Amino acid sequence: MNDVLMETVKLVPEQPGCYLYYDKDGQIIYVGKAKNLKRRVYSYFHKQHDSVKTNILVSQIEKLEYIITDSEVEALILESHLIKKHKPKYNILLKDDKKYPYFLITEEDFPRIQIVRKKNLNPDRGKFFGPYTDVRAMHATLDFLKKIFPLKQCKTPKFSNRPCLYYHIGKCLAPCQGKVTPDEYQKLIHQVELFLSGKQSELLKQIQEQMKKYSEEEQFEKAAKMRDSYLDLQKTLERQKVVYENTKLNEDIIAVLYEDGILAIVIMMVREGRLIDKKDFTYFVDNIDKTEYFETFFRDYYTNLKLEFPDKIVSKDLEGVGEKELYENWLKILSGKKVKIHYGSGKYSELYDLAKKNAENLLENSKLKKMAQIRDDFNEVGSYLADKLKLANFPNRIECYDISHIQGTNTVASMVVFQNGLPKKTAYRKFKIRMTEGKPDDFLSMKEVLSRRLSRLGESKWEKPDLIIIDGGKGQLSSVMQIVKDMGVTGIDFVSLAKREEEVFLPNQSTSILLPRNSNALYLIQRIRDEAHRFAITYHRDLRSKALKQHGN
Repeated sequence: MNDVLMETVKLVPEQPGCYLYYDKDGQIIYVGKAKNLKRRVYSYFHKQHDSVKTNILVSQIEKLEYIITDSEVEALILESHLIKKHKPKYNILLKDDKKYPYFLITEEDFPRIQIVRKKNLNPDRGKFFGPYTDVRAMHATLDFLKKIFPLKQCKTPKFSNRPCLYYHIGKCLAPCQGKVTPDEYQKLIHQVELFLSGKQSELLKQIQEQMKKYSEEEQFEKAAKMRDSYLDLQKTLERQKVVYENTKLNEDIIAVLYEDGILAIVIMMVREGRLIDKKDFTYFVDNIDKTEYFETFFRDYYTNLKLEFPDKIVSKDLEGVGEKELYENWLKILSGKKVKIHYGSGKYSELYDLAKKNAENLLENSKLKKMAQIRDDFNEVGSYLADKLKLANFPNRIECYDISHIQGTNTVASMVVFQNGLPKKTAYRKFKIRMTEGKPDDFLSMKEVLSRRLSRLGESKWEKPDLIIIDGGKGQLSSVMQIVKDMGVTGIDFVSLAKREEEVFLPNQSTSILLPRNSNALYLIQRIRDEAHRFAITYHRDLRSKALKQHGN
């Protein structure tokens, strides 16, 4: 830490606010917020950090600036603004998901409804509703809205003296030809807004009143159209799942899962007691800052939300994000109303479990898509691994080993095989470890299993691997390499993968290699390592279960 930076740190006040870290080139590399600036900033420079990322960040800080705010809520809002503006490289940044569109009710004398992309958001264009994640369902909704609410469809009139085809088929009220008054048209726009805001009960009530009014005025054609709209809307609502009899229930239920570098987030929207929509989000991230990633998502999602805010947000995953009171105050500023946060226990458990089930499905589908991509691009992924890990062989056949036990009892090992990027389950093997029974020693267990495996090189069904991955750090790899040397084995590459920072260690090298967090190469070796772990645990459980049954008999 340079002298100027040291003096600045000493002067940081014990007040809420934001701090900005700069590198030697004058670029902002990190923005943070704090309830107590002095305490937070001091911790960066005077404490040991477990995270490699934080250590690298601190080593690059050349200058510090801070902005004092009146409250932590203001600091939270300011931090989000600064991160969006400067995009610091050490902040968690979720990519702008341009695939998520919005509904737009245009700012015109007679507005239209359109689907637009996030990148085109501009308040001057009109009123937005979204984001939506299911584009196909969104287009179906748009078709339904156009059927129920015959809004203007053309930006400019097709004809100067007569309505176009949309008017004749009942999909437009032809405001361009004066067939509808501005007041009547605005009522229609208001009803569309009620639908998109999830206020269907209020919408049905309005349509019913309008139908009655037209009937009393003997405008029977208009009354019939209102009746048809009412029935169509009622059918649509009947298909939605009723969650509670309490029709005033307005909640977002959020479930978050992380596995194999994939963050899966599901938001289930309950409005007036009905499940009206489900939003899916997936991000390929590292496993160090799951909570920070979710916090970033949570703030981005509700900052950009153009729908009616719920009265309550339910999620067990919010417990680790931050102080509930802070975020409730922040949500109140964003929405203009009180929004409660609940952690998903008690009567909310069933709803949260439903959201979690959907998140599990989303996660599995994302894994399959990712592995399919790796399979299709394996020549590229394999070449990248060979280059970055300095492999002598192209990694067509990769084997990985893992140890499982409880305090040294029933110690087992697993061997999984991936061929050209895909699991080859017929080649998987299980080992009972003999040398360490009753005394936990993962190093000795790994030595035993590798000795037994390598002694079978050349035998039928024991094909020679191109690459062996060891689950563990530098010490575990060194232990294995001694066995390889003693047995005189050549022609096989060895690496180890340490889970905490996903560091890859190579034989006889003190420094590790960090593959890019979002790369297919890292995802592949993580997936292989996790599969070895799963296979070992499954085998260990089977043995333990058999032992318990025998003991019981």
